[in-house]
Amino acid sequence: MLDHLISPPPGAVLPENARVITVMTADGLALRAAFWPAPETIAPRGTVLIAQGRSEFIEKYGEVIGEALARGFAVAAFDWRGQGGSERQLANPMKGHVEDFSDYLLDLDAMIEALKARDVPQPWQLLAHSMGGAISLMALARGPSPFMRALLLSPMVDIAPMRFESVIKPLIRLLAGIGLSGFFVPGGGAAPTARKPFAQNPLTGDAGRYGMLQGWLKVAPGLAIGDPTIGWVAAALAAIEAFDDPDFGMENRTPLLMLLAGQDKVVDSRAAESLAQRLRAASAITIPQAQHELLIERDAIRAQVWAAFDAFMTPVGDA
Repeated sequence: MLDHLISPPPGAVLPENARVITVMTADGLALRAAFWPAPETIAPRGTVLIAQGRSEFIEKYGEVIGEALARGFAVAAFDWRGQGGSERQLANPMKGHVEDFSDYLLDLDAMIEALKARDVPQPWQLLAHSMGGAISLMALARGPSPFMRALLLSPMVDIAPMRFESVIKPLIRLLAGIGLSGFFVPGGGAAPTARKPFAQNPLTGDAGRYGMLQGWLKVAPGLAIGDPTIGWVAAALAAIEAFDDPDFGMENRTPLLMLLAGQDKVVDSRAAESLAQRLRAASAITIPQAQHELLIERDAIRAQVWAAFDAFMTPVGDA
């Protein structure tokens, strides 16, 4: 694992003054985490914890971290087990892998304890993307949480509809059940999604920011992972099934807002919207022309994301 942040490639940004630490989970895995203090020149507004998506890494959020700091927030970020600069669970480092999504809750809980130990500014806000949104939903469903609000971007409530879905899902479960969970999904491999040409990418309509993402992987290929393992997909399907339970989320007490991408080809925005309608203290807004990666999208789309952030995350009465 890494014990530092990577210097940005040309065109990319990453705020300085970060403190990078190793956070240990209850089951003994080492996670890379980073903390940025709020600017002293701005009235403090608390702390934003970034819960990234599958295959992501702290450095990718450099622009976002800077924008949150400019709003007066301290920022904390970390890499989930099996990706970025955190410890891998399989010998092949390109295989981001878990056997159960509850393993990710151990990561989030370890990060919460790290926030408490460092007495980072209150209130705490959760900013989660895609897989991080799914894990955040699982965490909030347990009941009272330390987060005042949670903003979920393109949360993975379900995977986007695919051809032969009725065959693929049972096949994945079968392969996982016969001991093949550590293999890449059929047809998958070690090449990261972001290595695809811009015209073929399912993540963003912004060529410049997509190029910056590719730039990070060029200067630090060790941050990347490839396609999911069979075990990861089986675990994701089990987590998604839990969201269909009519009683899911009834214990949630944290107000949450889902921002959904109208052109998402990675996750199912309609499933997320349906869940938001059922959950306590939840709502959803769809940005029609957006693709999956709302925070590396075009400026006009990102402006809508930050307008929602400002309206939702800032406590009533805060200047």
